[in-house]
Amino acid sequence: MKRTALYSLAVPRQPIVRNAVEDGIPSPETPPASKAAPGVPVAIRSRLVRLFDLHRVSLLLVLIAALSGLLLERLRTETAAPLTQEAIDYAVRQTLEKRPLPAQTAKAFEAISPSIVRVMGFEEPKSGENKRKFSSRQKSGNESKPESDDDGSSIGTGVVITEKGAILTNLHVVSSARRILLRFHDGTESDAVVTGFDVNNDLAVIQPKKLPDDLQAATLVSTGDLRPGDAVLAVGFPFGFGPSASAGVVSGLKREFRSKDGKQVLSNLIQFDAAANPGNSGGPLVNMEGEVLGIVTAILNPTQQRFFVGLAFAVPIENAASAVGIHPF
Repeated sequence: MKRTALYSLAVPRQPIVRNAVEDGIPSPETPPASKAAPGVPVAIRSRLVRLFDLHRVSLLLVLIAALSGLLLERLRTETAAPLTQEAIDYAVRQTLEKRPLPAQTAKAFEAISPSIVRVMGFEEPKSGENKRKFSSRQKSGNESKPESDDDGSSIGTGVVITEKGAILTNLHVVSSARRILLRFHDGTESDAVVTGFDVNNDLAVIQPKKLPDDLQAATLVSTGDLRPGDAVLAVGFPFGFGPSASAGVVSGLKREFRSKDGKQVLSNLIQFDAAANPGNSGGPLVNMEGEVLGIVTAILNPTQQRFFVGLAFAVPIENAASAVGIHPF
């Protein structure tokens, strides 16, 4: 016999239906939402992901190399030894051993040489023999043999001090000459005349009648900063040889010199020990830049001989230039 189903008096429970959108759970009918960043299309993102997957190893190696380079650079900077004075001195010595610098005296001589002039003074010949000797001297121009003064000639030195060719020398070189003959650095020869002189400083200015094409005036410099011990160079034609250079130092300042006969006294002189001999008279005394400090004017020899024993004197260029009407400073 079929039994009859019993029913509860409770109200049957109804299935709960949730809003899939509200709960964030996709329903079977709703496709899953894309996790791409806002504004980035899904296709581009997928392509970037594939590229990254394909080149992941290469990108990792590049990153490692970059980090390694930064680390090495930092280590090099932090561990580099500081530059010391000893290291600098060593580098300089090594450089100078491979390529030594020219001597300062050589540079000074090179700078002043174009302005140096050989000055020859001739007295009037008194005989036919002396006339022939006078003529041969003019033509020979032989500088390899010292020239004597047996026919009344004198040899000295001059220095060009203006672009117009004015030459400063000693008065005693040209005072008794009837004719003055000059020979310039390039071999040009010219007669000259005295245009000014100062007896008290034994100075004369001579003007050539002909100038070389490449005439170069010397640079004059004040002696206000000159001190004993400063290096100097005397340039001239000692005993006719030259131009010759001799190096030394300033021995003293504001010295006084008296001639052998006592008739002439020179004061405010520069004393120096660079070798100077007859023929250097009127030549320049220069510093290591080749700039003229003074005009060589006298040597002192206690034995009364005409050669250098360590005492020479020059008129400061301020006195020399002002005495003949030239104001360089």
